[in-house]
Amino acid sequence: MIAITRYRVPGDDADGFAEDVTAVLTLLSASPGFRSGRLGRTVDDPGLWALVTEWDGAGHYRRALGQYEVRLQFIPLAAMAVDEPGAYEIVTSA
Repeated sequence: MIAITRYRVPGDDADGFAEDVTAVLTLLSASPGFRSGRLGRTVDDPGLWALVTEWDGAGHYRRALGQYEVRLQFIPLAAMAVDEPGAYEIVTSA
C-alpha cells in the first residue's frame, strides 16, 4: 500500500518543514513493513508538498504512525496537512 499526505506549507516554513519530514521519514524507515518514503514539492505550486510512503500493508502503516516517537514528530505537521484520504491500495504497477 502507499500512503500519500499532502501539505500546504507557507514559503517561510519550507526549510524547517523539509527537515521535520526528513526526521519523520527516518523514524518511519525503522518500522516493520516500511518499504520506501519520499518527500516531494510541486514545481508549479511550491507551497504544495507530498509525503509518499510505501508499506507492506495498512496495518504496518497504522502501527508505525502509532509509535510515540513518530507521533511526537508527525502530529505537529498535521496543521499543514490537506484534509483528504491518504491510504491507497496498490491496484497495478509496472
